[in-house]
Amino acid sequence: MEISALQSARYAYRPKLPPVLTKPVEAIRISLGAPTESIGDREELKRIFPNTYGKPIAGLRAGKNPNALKRINVGVILSGGQAPGGHNVIAGLLDGIKRGNAASRLFGFFGGPSGLLKNAALEITPKLVEQYRNTGGFDIIGSGRTKIETPDQFALALKNARDRELRALVVIGGDDSNTNAALLAEYFISRGSDIQVIGVPKTIDGDLKNEYIESSFGFDTAVKTYSELIGNIARDAASARKYWHFIKLMGRAASHICLECALQTQPNVALISEEVEGKKQTLTQIVESICEVIALRASRGLAFGIVLIPEGLVEFIPEMKKLISALSDLLAHQASTFAVLPSLDEQIRFVAQNLEADSREVFSGLPHGIKRQLLMDRDPHGNVQVSRIETEQLLTAMTEARIRQMKDSGAFKGSYTTLSHFLGYEGRSAFPSNFDADYCYSLGYTAFLLIAGGLSGYISSVRNLAHPARAWLPAGIPLTMMMNLEQRHGSKKPVIKKALVDLAGRPFKAFAAKRDLWARETLYLYPGAIQYYGPAEVADRPTKTILLERGTPTAAAPGAAKKQGAAKKTAGKKPRAKKATATGKEAAAKIPPAKRAAKKTGSAGKKAK
Repeated sequence: MEISALQSARYAYRPKLPPVLTKPVEAIRISLGAPTESIGDREELKRIFPNTYGKPIAGLRAGKNPNALKRINVGVILSGGQAPGGHNVIAGLLDGIKRGNAASRLFGFFGGPSGLLKNAALEITPKLVEQYRNTGGFDIIGSGRTKIETPDQFALALKNARDRELRALVVIGGDDSNTNAALLAEYFISRGSDIQVIGVPKTIDGDLKNEYIESSFGFDTAVKTYSELIGNIARDAASARKYWHFIKLMGRAASHICLECALQTQPNVALISEEVEGKKQTLTQIVESICEVIALRASRGLAFGIVLIPEGLVEFIPEMKKLISALSDLLAHQASTFAVLPSLDEQIRFVAQNLEADSREVFSGLPHGIKRQLLMDRDPHGNVQVSRIETEQLLTAMTEARIRQMKDSGAFKGSYTTLSHFLGYEGRSAFPSNFDADYCYSLGYTAFLLIAGGLSGYISSVRNLAHPARAWLPAGIPLTMMMNLEQRHGSKKPVIKKALVDLAGRPFKAFAAKRDLWARETLYLYPGAIQYYGPAEVADRPTKTILLERGTPTAAAPGAAKKQGAAKKTAGKKPRAKKATATGKEAAAKIPPAKRAAKKTGSAGKKAK
């Protein structure tokens, strides 16, 4: 199969590892801490998870673990939307399994959790995984959004896992998928099975994070991909000087993507859904605030700008949230009447007549195209599909209308032309950044070590991510520790709590301190394309969110003082040519695949160290 030059070079990249992961697998043991508690609803969760609640945090350290050498079968599932680095989780998991025992086997279930229910899988071999190392996408086995939730589904999942003689099942997914993993772990134990379940934190949205999960994988690559594109658009805007670009970014439940992209590119306006909700801003107030910036820049001869919009914004605007809920109820209960209305105009009139006065006013003020989306794009239960609402189109239409009013009153002079964009799928399957390639490989390798330690109901964790990989801390975190109960479909359900943007956190404060300046001046940053080779501060740098939340690495970081001292000694001396290392130089791509596989199996750990 023909491959690109970058594919070839990335196949040869050796992920950088925390020191403990470079040891032989039988020389890494589990170290358990004190019992843990969930973040809320403790008594109820104890009843739901009698066998897995309260487990201790599991660290990894040097020590004997002969169980790591046992022959085992492991299953793996990719669950939910794609995120860059998923293939490296599988590569790390497979390498760990094979280093433990060459006869061990890894089975990948096709199409997500439904593959487990159908018992549809293939064996993932070293030869197969060579085609996917350090590449984006989930195409090695595909993904899916099926939830295992009925008694029959749980029973079938256990039967199929037993039929394949699995020692463990690894679920790679977001908060809902890892909640499902916790329920599977509990179910297996309750039925007398010793099949273990380990989760891995995945989502580009960045909302699966807490004290112990510093970032979900894929977020780093996605925001860097989007930021490159935003920077390109901003450069074009500053060149053409005649367009306002409204750019919607993925991230329905939280605005982490929008916030990070704002920090990386310095747009004129960036809306943060959590702030909108916190201030109880109306749609009219949001439009007015954008128009104030547009007018300010126009008064200075700047008829162009960049506006970033989080995908889930409308659900955080109180009046829109109420309208969407009212529409969902109305269209669900009046489905038969609504269905026979012959035209969109009649449907709009019918809806307006049956809404309460405040929701009717909001609905009537929306652009025609948005009304159509609210009424036509519904799921099988009649609910409005918020993710399909073109929020960028909503805001361009409403700002255009408001600017016309301002022109008529003499409050605005100049031109105003808009273009809209949605950046979403462009970032979900990109070549993973070095950070995500390293991070994901470590997560997968750690998942194997948690299995070798006999643990179940845990999520693979790697902490200290603001520092280089040599300072990372792999561990296992009990899934129940991150849970509370939330109302879902009419009843309380255990869920891993989503992390929204913290308005008191350092990333948001850093953004808020500069946004007025960015609104007034043209101070765009141009991050450019993700770099895979070059100085660490360019090729390996984590997101600004992590650096702000966890602290920028200092001379106190392992090895930093030594490097600084060496730098002083060599200052002014003529640099010597550097040898290619195992960090992914293009020359390494010339190694034949078979030899690369042998090298990775035998010496990747030593080279990464």
